[in-house]
Amino acid sequence: MGGGFVGTALTWLLAQEGLLTPAAAASPGSQSAPASSLAPKSPHFTPRAKACIVLFMYGGPSQVDLFDPKPELTKRHGQPLPNLDNDPLFKVRNPGVLLGSSRRWLRGGTCGVEVSDLYPHLARRMDDIAVIRSTYADSFAHGSGLLQMNTGFLRQGYPSLGSWVNYGLGSANQNLPGYVVLLDHRGGPIAGSPNWGAGFMPASYQGTQFRTSGDPILNLNPAAGVTPERRRDELDLLARLGRGPAGGPAASELASRIASYELAFRMQAHAPEAVDLRQESEATTRLYGLDDPMTERFGRRCLLARRLIERGVRFVQVYSGGGHSDENWDAHGDVNKNHELHCAETDRPMYALLTDLKQRGLLDDTVVVWAGEFGRTPTNQGGKGRDHSPRGFSTWMAGGGVKGGQAIGATDDFGYAAVENPVHVHDLHATILHLMGLDHTMLTYFSGGRNMRLTDVAGKVVEAAISSSGGRART
Repeated sequence: MGGGFVGTALTWLLAQEGLLTPAAAASPGSQSAPASSLAPKSPHFTPRAKACIVLFMYGGPSQVDLFDPKPELTKRHGQPLPNLDNDPLFKVRNPGVLLGSSRRWLRGGTCGVEVSDLYPHLARRMDDIAVIRSTYADSFAHGSGLLQMNTGFLRQGYPSLGSWVNYGLGSANQNLPGYVVLLDHRGGPIAGSPNWGAGFMPASYQGTQFRTSGDPILNLNPAAGVTPERRRDELDLLARLGRGPAGGPAASELASRIASYELAFRMQAHAPEAVDLRQESEATTRLYGLDDPMTERFGRRCLLARRLIERGVRFVQVYSGGGHSDENWDAHGDVNKNHELHCAETDRPMYALLTDLKQRGLLDDTVVVWAGEFGRTPTNQGGKGRDHSPRGFSTWMAGGGVKGGQAIGATDDFGYAAVENPVHVHDLHATILHLMGLDHTMLTYFSGGRNMRLTDVAGKVVEAAISSSGGRART
């Protein structure tokens, strides 16, 4: 105990001398989040992608019904899962018997990677997509599973992937947020804003929720009678009042708050234009499915994602699924009924997003990621449904340096667990950061007495997913 007190005193003295101040983000600087905290920063190395779009299928899509065909599972439909007694954790969940998939399988693109008939449009873009069939995570529960897929950790209080990208690279457009979240019209995911929060980082790095129509951000516009000139005067006065002794948490917090007010002021002029889809041609809106009530809402979010990254927004997350039960991908009752609905909503817009990005030359610089918080069991639940399973499920990546037209890794014959080239969530995050020019082992933020990372003390880049070619893709 005596030695501990000495260490505490020494730490305080070293901090007073500024000897414990760590480096910030990808390039050296202050970690105190000044007004320029979202200014563009240099990556660790030449990036393959400048922006990232994450298509998040909230609820847990079924790998064996979408991207991971299992003939043996179909052959043994109705039988117990072999070796179940060797897995007590899985046994506790009363998994039932094997449920063979009733889907037909399409050979996508020219590469022939198999995709479910639930995704006929997306199948045409498989030459651009690398399906990772061996992704795995650590939680059976939605809340902790969502947090891990979004932040790398099973509990709240950690920065999200988009916040780490914002922190490491800054924003290419100082008039819009660097990180935008587009939620499903049925609601947001369990655990809410911590999924796109900044955790122990300054709030300037967190995700900002946008709407696809009307005012893009609630409560953004000033009160009636407050002119832009008056608001400008108010912000200038606030900045002058905020000038005080430099350094310390209070100064950092005040600087971040003033910076957020300044960004809000600039967004009042620029955000409405960014979400104005009337500027798009009829051919483009039809491509995204805005002419069909089934695809219109998710199509709007995908089209808005393209418009945002086109305007320099660094990271956009688009959610499919909100609320509970069949309002999201949580197919406990009837996996076919559930997935037929959500695939019909998302298939055409996702195809449109990849096609549109490629036609505009943006896919080369944008990595697109598709994922849920986990997958589903190969056994049935209640006869027609499937339970949660994090042990082996599918995700995919496209664009931005990704080597498309391939399937990476494998689950066992029943789609239960990853057995070949397993890819943990930390590995997926490390790969996304790598494509954006960031080394996940070097991107750190000092908190709780140590340098924290998105990937904690693990993670490795999935080299098989990365293209060796530096040339631009052709349409």
